[in-house]
Amino acid sequence: MSSITVSGTVEKQGFGTGTWALVTDGVTYELKDAPTELCKSDQKASVTGVVRDDVMTIAMIGPVLEVESFEILE
Repeated sequence: MSSITVSGTVEKQGFGTGTWALVTDGVTYELKDAPTELCKSDQKASVTGVVRDDVMTIAMIGPVLEVESFEILE
């Protein structure tokens, strides 16, 4: 699996305890294994990771992006 890098806004979405997502211009990615520093609502970030087609989630808000690294954007 190859890595991708996408930029967007971090948001808490879903029901119950919710899940963290990265909302880009066209796609909302569900963040998998996101570090605590990344999980802050309305924070702009660039995230590098692998889209996991083999993972199912309860939230089902979009493709699952397994976080490898990230950068907080101003």
